[in-house]
Amino acid sequence: QVQLVESGGGLVQPGGSLRLSCAASGQPVASGAVGWFRQAPGKEREFVAGLSRSGGATNYADSVKGRFTISRDIARNTVYLQMNSLKPEDTAIYYCAISYSGRFYVPTTTLGYDYWGQGTQVTVSS
Repeated sequence: QVQLVESGGGLVQPGGSLRLSCAASGQPVASGAVGWFRQAPGKEREFVAGLSRSGGATNYADSVKGRFTISRDIARNTVYLQMNSLKPEDTAIYYCAISYSGRFYVPTTTLGYDYWGQGTQVTVSS
């Protein structure tokens, strides 16, 4: 069984940057597709970005395209979410999750993922 731990959240001003980390233990992070989701108060958890098991395919929500980048470091068994040009509407708890799906497939719904981390808070405010 895999355990996922997110870190890197915090308070940042609009236009600023943060890099979130999702550290995996128990299984290699490259054993599945990894996705980042977020959930704002009173809203559904939504897909943000994902990276396929092969590492060759990515998928981003339209709201973050061009601003966020997902990547992984196999040696560190960690997946990252680089967030630039942050906006107040990016404020949410961010979760990473792993999916034991096909090699080139990136699920975009919560049902497509098997294990989840506990989340890290990101607040974008002046």
